[in-house]
Amino acid sequence: MDKDPETDTGTQNTGSGSSSVEERRAEDRRKQEEGPPFGLERRQWRDRRKIRSKEGRERYLDMVQRERTLLLDLGVSRSTDQLLDMAGAISLNPKVQQQEDEAIQHRATGDQLRSILPVQAWLPLSIHLIGLADGVLKIAPLNDLNDRQIEALMSTTRRSGFHIEEVEVEIWDRAELLETLRSVHDLSADRCEKTLSLWLADIDNGILLNRFERDMLAEALQMRASDIHLVQDNNPEAPNWIKYRIDGDLMPVHLLPPEAMARLTTLLKRNAGLNFGDRVTPKDGRFGFMWQGRSIDVRVAAGPQAQDGEKMTLRLLDRAALKGFDELFKRHEDVGDYLATLLSPEIKGGGGLILLSGPTGSGKTTTLYACVQQIDRRRRHVLTIEDPIEYELRYSTQWQVRPGQTGGEFADLIRASMRHDPDYIIIGEMRDADTVETSLRAAESGHTVISTVHADTALQTFERMRSLMPGERERSSTYTLAQQVRAILNQRLVKTLCQGCSHKTTAGEVLSDMERDAMGFQPEDKVRTHNTAGCDLCNRTGISGRTLLLDAILLTSGPAYRNGVYEALMKNVNDIMDEDGVISHTRREGLVDLVLSGLVDPKAAFTYLEQ
Repeated sequence: MDKDPETDTGTQNTGSGSSSVEERRAEDRRKQEEGPPFGLERRQWRDRRKIRSKEGRERYLDMVQRERTLLLDLGVSRSTDQLLDMAGAISLNPKVQQQEDEAIQHRATGDQLRSILPVQAWLPLSIHLIGLADGVLKIAPLNDLNDRQIEALMSTTRRSGFHIEEVEVEIWDRAELLETLRSVHDLSADRCEKTLSLWLADIDNGILLNRFERDMLAEALQMRASDIHLVQDNNPEAPNWIKYRIDGDLMPVHLLPPEAMARLTTLLKRNAGLNFGDRVTPKDGRFGFMWQGRSIDVRVAAGPQAQDGEKMTLRLLDRAALKGFDELFKRHEDVGDYLATLLSPEIKGGGGLILLSGPTGSGKTTTLYACVQQIDRRRRHVLTIEDPIEYELRYSTQWQVRPGQTGGEFADLIRASMRHDPDYIIIGEMRDADTVETSLRAAESGHTVISTVHADTALQTFERMRSLMPGERERSSTYTLAQQVRAILNQRLVKTLCQGCSHKTTAGEVLSDMERDAMGFQPEDKVRTHNTAGCDLCNRTGISGRTLLLDAILLTSGPAYRNGVYEALMKNVNDIMDEDGVISHTRREGLVDLVLSGLVDPKAAFTYLEQ
């Protein structure tokens, strides 16, 4: 297939046999024979992607309307948008709305916007939402916003069901705006400290205890925390901290006396349906609550601590924080387009294996759920096998793995799933040889299998899969793997700079000649560096969120042309990169894009590259 060289961002592989493995890994290359299209065809793919986003809500609208009628009969009130969001139907410009939603879609007050929009979309920007009218969202920002922040705000507003065409900035007196932000937003960070102080002064007050629990959860969500860690230790010299995991790091927030922490952990265990009198046996539970108009699920894990204490970890599961498919792969359009074709085949029975790899906490589950949301679950049967089930996926079958029970392991459930006529089988994790064998068998029989596995690089994912294969069937299993694998995405989450306080500079001022050559920067390239002092916008960290960094291998050739892949797997996995139909997207390529976009510090990027 001919390519447009002006739009091909990868570096062509010359196929020189003299190049070393290190040189091949350092180069950004892309096979020219096959793969995602460029030029005119790429524009056509983008048009199809826009069509997909517009069809997102229309796809499930008839089902949702009938469900809403039934729920109303049962006394449950849910709007059409809420049900569509629960189905994962994300649309950039929804056109189909119920009559009752049309008014707020075009006109909304600041209070209505704050109650519907995810708090992560506007609170970190330090903006006051004034209102929405005739497609214009009026805001009063404390600091200047860049184009990326405005586009992200517009995208989130649209996905929340509002009709918006532009953002209009009003200039307010800074003192007046600060007072408005404090009074209108009612930040839980301030309220939580006040509630804690009142409760500690009257520790037997159950109302204040319940209020502190609620404020603690709200504060953690507003601070973008993914987990809450609590340690309850009866040793008077041991600290009882409440810590939030934010952007991958633990942050100590509240220090409680042992008696108060014991009451709090008992309340959390009771809400999660756990035996709050047992502090010895590890146990799991969950509970939910409403916040900012959204349903938040809290997964609770409890276990023993020291002699007579307890450790609790709360995982905060906010569906609104999940990224949609196109948003997730915004900086990796080729990968997103290729995956979209695998997730929406024209005919049934194409099969294949899609592997998501990376260490714990690298966002594999988020990518997995984004892929599921991309599938047309109205016409295709999606069956997931998870341990544990984190998010409810409407219009799909979800099975919980039950280790230790007969027929409850991953491999048992995969075998059972094939009798339920699935089109897609989603496997939470490849853990053992039996799981790998049954997954390969499922892919070989015509099912599309998507799973995660722990590996450091995309190439190492092949080796990790082979290490899990039984020795007596290694050759046959490797052959099946070579035939069925369609894509491997190894991912990391890298910290992004706070756009409000990061320093603007050039690559020549912060990187040495050797570092610039390794990354491919010019001395005059404009970059941003980390401000370690931070600002109010980023909680004095200089960091605001994380973004996806991919190391991807796409295998686009058909099964008849996979013998070279099999030979490479049996001899030297690095030789896969020289096979026809293999497209690679390296971390270096992604890091260069992130640095030039001002999202990642160039020194940090060089560290990531070395790792």
